[in-house]
Amino acid sequence: MKALTASLFLLGLLTQAAPHTRVDLSKVGPQVGQRVPDFSLTDQAGKTWTLQSVMGPKGAMLVFFRSADW
Repeated sequence: MKALTASLFLLGLLTQAAPHTRVDLSKVGPQVGQRVPDFSLTDQAGKTWTLQSVMGPKGAMLVFFRSADW
């Protein structure tokens, strides 16, 4: 019975949480097709990468991935 009461209490707290606010993605970070500035970054192995070193004949795709286990 105590577990049921605690579960219902937590459910009540969750349903009363602040509503989510919408994020305007057109104002966050670089946009699709936008040119990026020249950069020079070092990877985990110590190798330096520049924009020119990752460019292929059709351009490059930069993907930013946020990991929860860093």
